[in-house]
Amino acid sequence: MGNLFPRTDVGGVSLSRMIIGTNWILGYSHTSLAADKMIRNRNSAPQVIADILEVFLNSGVDAIMGPLGDNAHLVDAIKIAEDRTGKGMIMIDTPIINVDDNDSARKEAERIIARSKKTGATFCLPHHASVEQLVNKNKKIIDRLPDYLKMIRDHDMIPGLSCHMPELVIYSDLNEYDVETYIQIYNCMSFLMQVEVEYIHKVIWDAKKPVMTIKPMAAGRVSPFVGLTFVWHTIRPCDMVTVGCLTPEEAAEDIEISLAALEGRPPRLGGRSSPKKTEIMKD
Repeated sequence: MGNLFPRTDVGGVSLSRMIIGTNWILGYSHTSLAADKMIRNRNSAPQVIADILEVFLNSGVDAIMGPLGDNAHLVDAIKIAEDRTGKGMIMIDTPIINVDDNDSARKEAERIIARSKKTGATFCLPHHASVEQLVNKNKKIIDRLPDYLKMIRDHDMIPGLSCHMPELVIYSDLNEYDVETYIQIYNCMSFLMQVEVEYIHKVIWDAKKPVMTIKPMAAGRVSPFVGLTFVWHTIRPCDMVTVGCLTPEEAAEDIEISLAALEGRPPRLGGRSSPKKTEIMKD
């Protein structure tokens, strides 16, 4: 794994095509409460999280996505990993903001956006749970979205949209909103996708800006080899894949599987453990 990960350009910023996801660091397993607790117990200390981030940084994967402003221990872990490696991390914050149509809510939203900047975010992509409240399918608009995008620009960050609903991508492009990138769920199982995988594939390829795909392994429902190989081979060269890991070893495996997919070769991985392997399974 001596190769540094391939890069793309988003809003004039060079960042790795692999992005570090944080669900399997912060405890959002999409599996069970027990799994959530296991993740939080495993990664409760910044130093432990930094062990994972260090593997990514040493392979040239220097972008991380998540609700950074709400998780100070994750931000501390990023700083520890940066100090250990001497490499900087590009932060992509996905804050939940109050989008109610009144002065008080707007001030609250701006405070949250200002916190993203203070946290160190380069990109600010308001969370889908907030932005989807503004979608008007009848008019094909995202009502008042430009107000929040301007707040992000005013705080010297690059705006994007977190999109579970594919209409967000389509309407944003249609109306030429000031958006530089999109987050979109994309995996071979259609897990948590609002329409079938073939249509989301079209949405990604038609998008006017680079897309940060998420949940490539369907939150553990497919193996890393299957999930990552599918996504890397069906997105554009400008697009990215966001990968969640629980341990440094998982990070190393996912990087190798991804590089193999991009380089058109088999991944160099050891065989899985098994109580009694046949000869064909030992390597």
